Amino acid sequence: MQCLYFSYRMILVTGASGFLGRHLVRYLSARGLQVRALYHNHPPGANLTALPGISWMYCDLLDIFDVAEAMQGITEIYHCAAIVSYDPAQRDKMLHFNPESTANVINQALEQGLRKMVYVSSIAAIGRSGIAGKELTEEEEWGESNYNSAYGMSKYLAETEVWRGIGEGLNAVIINPGILLGVCEDRDPPAQLLKLAGSGFPYYTEGTTSWADVSDVVSIMFQLMNSDVASERFIISCGNYSYREIIAAMAKAMNTKPPYRLAGPFLAGLAWRWSKLKSSITGAPPLITRETAQNAVQVTLYNTEKLIKFFPGFSYKPVKQSIEDMIIR
Repeated sequence: MQCLYFSYRMILVTGASGFLGRHLVRYLSARGLQVRALYHNHPPGANLTALPGISWMYCDLLDIFDVAEAMQGITEIYHCAAIVSYDPAQRDKMLHFNPESTANVINQALEQGLRKMVYVSSIAAIGRSGIAGKELTEEEEWGESNYNSAYGMSKYLAETEVWRGIGEGLNAVIINPGILLGVCEDRDPPAQLLKLAGSGFPYYTEGTTSWADVSDVVSIMFQLMNSDVASERFIISCGNYSYREIIAAMAKAMNTKPPYRLAGPFLAGLAWRWSKLKSSITGAPPLITRETAQNAVQVTLYNTEKLIKFFPGFSYKPVKQSIEDMIIR
């Protein structure tokens, strides 16, 4: 795959203070690149503001004037910002923000004639057919289904904005990472799995999905940005694993007891209903929602051959190594 280099580069990263965004800005900083890093709800800590070559900027991506200001002088964009939630209370906000913010970024990118954009979507935006044993590919069409989540729909709608931009001349690629693993902070999604594994929680499900190390995702994003690949979509995943396998591997790495009791659809249903009741009493967000309970028992397989065909020299970090890195951070 041909790699492209340019004499002047000013990179924009949206969602730069999030889990993936933090890893990305560190990666870019280590390569001596100039980056404008955007944040909204989570200001960067001292370890991030000290990174060489990274200038931080507050930005509301729903404000077209904020977006226009943030993108002045930019040559390329990594669009990572999104609301990620399976809480019903966040549904409307997420369905508005994820597509609308992406539309604002796309419109400004088209106006300025940017060199390239890498958009971070999710495997949740790959339509789920519910057909047992079928491996989903990048060609899977989205359709109304009980197997799809509101988050998945919001990312699918955001993807349609990217495809619109491509149709209007934008040079862009889309990635659909699996559930992210990797070195994390307490507020990051992978930390919740670590807490569950470390608590000795006895129940497991046989639900299966796709997983990816955050460092692999960042590496692929960089390679895509600096290649001649355009108008493509890639599933990014080190493999399909059950939640039981992942949590058991975490428990083993932490020397705690792995889950040993199967929780089928009935128990999963009781769990989210109890969590909803508790949330209504305490006012705290529910730990388990209907969508997360459904995902936990659903077997969804993804095919990852396309990426390797485009980048045959790339190899994924083994999931065991990803988990060990999380434990010894």
